Amino acid sequence: MNVVDRIKRSVSNRGADVFLRAEFDGFGSQAQVGRALAELQRKGALVKLGVGVYAKAKPSVLSGKPIPVKPLEILAPEVLKKFGLKVGESRLTREYNSGRSTQIPAGVVLNIGKRRFQRKLGFNGKLVEYERA
Repeated sequence: MNVVDRIKRSVSNRGADVFLRAEFDGFGSQAQVGRALAELQRKGALVKLGVGVYAKAKPSVLSGKPIPVKPLEILAPEVLKKFGLKVGESRLTREYNSGRSTQIPAGVVLNIGKRRFQRKLGFNGKLVEYERA
């Protein structure tokens, strides 16, 4: 069985929707894993959310192009947890949920505490922003 098939089977058997490239290091060399992940992206089984970050994909109802199985608002906290960050809701979301504001938060903003995190996460032009508090 080749590396592409092994990674595809591994992805389908896992309960998680997001994956780091490092999770597939045991399947082959770095070059083989990279080619396999690129192949799965071309086939529409995975989408890339950032450098070394992938998500399960499904075809879009509107365009037929691959999109993540869940929205970015749900996948981004899962990715950050895999990197060891504690994720909370942003200040604007807290104010809206408590009733102190009527402004609905736009975009995906996550509170990551006092830690620094430089990776860009996003899909199709929609990026995740980080709030440090």
